[in-house]
Amino acid sequence: MSSLHRRQFRLATLLVAVAIVVWWGYEHWRSHRFDKLIAAAASRYQLEPGLVKAVIWRESRFNPGARGRAGELGLMQIREAAAIEWAGAEHLKGFDHAACLDPATNILSGAWYLKKALGRYPRADDPTPFALADYNAGRGNVLKWQTGPAATNSQAFLGQVQFPSTRDYIRAIMRRADRYHGDFN
Repeated sequence: MSSLHRRQFRLATLLVAVAIVVWWGYEHWRSHRFDKLIAAAASRYQLEPGLVKAVIWRESRFNPGARGRAGELGLMQIREAAAIEWAGAEHLKGFDHAACLDPATNILSGAWYLKKALGRYPRADDPTPFALADYNAGRGNVLKWQTGPAATNSQAFLGQVQFPSTRDYIRAIMRRADRYHGDFN
């Protein structure tokens, strides 16, 4: 190999290494920039912050400007009805759903809604799969799937979930929540 080829190879290797470091740095920043807001909302509504962060990851991949097909907004993809219900519970007058594009507002309202969903399944051995199915597919579907042993057994419930995308949603968030747990300790 000539000396010119060696220099070109070293330069190419250096450029690839720099690109990897830049990409890693961006990904790290992107996935941690809302950690303080997540911790505050999780504390306020007595939730595991890793779970809140995992919902954000799955719903928007940490994009605060995300918009869903059904009008969902922001990091946690908050629907207008849920946002207005949260605002009423928090005694916020003149609330506008567009405020859910603000990360702090979005995380607070989403955490509140998630806490409410978790509270709907007090008899379950683990209310998390039920609440995540509720968050993703709606309460009506959860009530249809919550029959027999699946009324209280989270593993049986997962087997009853008829939408593969919702089953994948639940499993992905639960795995990611375990991974994110260390971000808040």
